Amino acid sequence: MRPLAALLTPLGLALLLALGTTGVPATPANAAAAAVEPLPEGTDVDYQLGGPASRPTHVGIIARDRRASPVAGRYNICYVNGFQTQPDEKAFWLKRRGLLLKKNGKPVVDENWGEWLLDVRTAKKRTRLARIVGRWIDGCARDGFQGVEFDNLDSFSRSRGLLKRKQTLFFARMLIRRAHRAGLAAGQKNLAGFDGTGIGFDFAVAEECGQYHECRSYVRHFGTQVVMIEYRDAGFRRACRQFGATHAIVRRDLDLRPSFMPRYCVRAGVATLGD
Repeated sequence: MRPLAALLTPLGLALLLALGTTGVPATPANAAAAAVEPLPEGTDVDYQLGGPASRPTHVGIIARDRRASPVAGRYNICYVNGFQTQPDEKAFWLKRRGLLLKKNGKPVVDENWGEWLLDVRTAKKRTRLARIVGRWIDGCARDGFQGVEFDNLDSFSRSRGLLKRKQTLFFARMLIRRAHRAGLAAGQKNLAGFDGTGIGFDFAVAEECGQYHECRSYVRHFGTQVVMIEYRDAGFRRACRQFGATHAIVRRDLDLRPSFMPRYCVRAGVATLGD
């Protein structure tokens, strides 16, 4: 019998090689996603959006704001507010006309945090926004971060009915692709129960999933690629009981002050307080 390659046209052979053993074309997009570095397992996490702080070596995952520097020898997650504005960046966004979601001429506000929602309703606006956020993503990569989390994936639920879920997910896909092109793993933040792996997210950052009984919904989709941040003792204890042996979990203060001493579940041979 003649080899299969001998029976194929040059075009057919090229297609076969592209498909490989998986049957999925080896496109630049999925090749970039496969190349990102996953979250390390068997380590702890600290959430330092309020300012950098030194942590012991058993804390192998550090999340910091995109304007802060990563920590050498750790897995660094770069925080990017992908769907809303930071409170101290309002002047910046007021200069970008048409990119803030408005109702009756006024920006729509996330009242809990005083953040304005971004307007992702049209392809044109999503493209403009992706250029801005994309520059931040590229900056995270240049600085040496390994992953990037995009906060407020659920912002459409606070949009007073102006944003649709699918519009937000269209924009999320754009940010994920940009992260992968920059060599960064992309993290889902919020929207518990949504399987973000289906649009390319690599890991999840789950705030207060223990408090609100949501941890299992993240783990169902992301497995061990979930870090859990708890701000209350009850939620921390619950998360530790259920997932402390397999996941990185930290008890932080709501303001994320550098002076606050985090607590961790018992893991990696380091005895720390779980309740």
